[in-house]
Amino acid sequence: MILRIVSILASLAVVIMPAEAEEPKPLFGDESVLRLQITFPSRALVRNAEKSTAPHPAKLLLAGDASEKHKILLSARGNSRRDKRVCEFPPLRVEFIEKASDESLFVGQKRLKLVTHCRPQKKYQQYYLLEFAAYKLFNVMTTSSLRVRLAEIDYIDSENEKIIATRYGFFIEDTDDAAKRLGVKEIDVDDIDVAQLNARAAGTYSIFQYMIGNLDWSMHDGGDEKDCCHNTKLIGQRVEPLSDLHPVPYDFDYSGIVDAPYAVPPTNVRVRSVRSRRYRGFCVHNEAARSAAAEFVAKRDELFAVLNNVPGMDDRSRRSAERFMDDFFEDISDDETLYARLLKDCRG
Repeated sequence: MILRIVSILASLAVVIMPAEAEEPKPLFGDESVLRLQITFPSRALVRNAEKSTAPHPAKLLLAGDASEKHKILLSARGNSRRDKRVCEFPPLRVEFIEKASDESLFVGQKRLKLVTHCRPQKKYQQYYLLEFAAYKLFNVMTTSSLRVRLAEIDYIDSENEKIIATRYGFFIEDTDDAAKRLGVKEIDVDDIDVAQLNARAAGTYSIFQYMIGNLDWSMHDGGDEKDCCHNTKLIGQRVEPLSDLHPVPYDFDYSGIVDAPYAVPPTNVRVRSVRSRRYRGFCVHNEAARSAAAEFVAKRDELFAVLNNVPGMDDRSRRSAERFMDDFFEDISDDETLYARLLKDCRG
């Protein structure tokens, strides 16, 4: 009953961000699936992806629109997914060589992350449609999130002009663009104190990561990485001392809802598999997490609708994700269960 009352209040709450926000750039202002062709030296890029992120000249074409033909530089990116034992086809970075016209779908775009299919078997496509869904789930909960755009892509070898694969992939909004859309800035720091985070945003982030079963993140330090934070970007006002920072997550392929074959839990978290949830939010954010959990309950139908509206997702993948989500909602069904299964295990 208490959680139901809180859910009414939480549904009225918003994460307050500064004014002067902008509209999303055209690429991320539409939900329709793009149809693209990317022509590139496939052997040179894919063969050397594990050791090199050197850019290669390539072309990007929006099918059916001759005016949307762009010269680009294409490079492999990422860490684990460049390992050939993990992925045969690496995730990509698209860099536009020339400025797109004001009428172009890609106006304002400079460098974009493109999530790809990893391996040729069609079942691998499902893992990345589930990862796409994870971004969309977080979009439901907060505007302080990265937008994504799905595309069906013909990958064409520039040496022989033959299609080597046709698979779904998706572009990820640049963090700077997301920050501008919200009227703030991307914050580049080595690490921060937990107290510098916006409590409501951190609570929403923590509950979301628990929902999708993701343990591969940090919202306050980079661990072995140079910059803060692991699989998280920070946005906020560049005012010293930094405060009220919003953590924005990305990279969900190691989450339980995706359940990629290569995904394993972090070595510092003792669980059997990525399908085993563990709450990793901070105790200082427990009250914010309670309010966030109530808002997740209030938006349950919207969240499940995301899973039902991902093009190309098969019934087996959808049902698996729905069952995983059902378990989450059982865990936050009332205050007592929420505390017993999540909040009592918070980090001090």
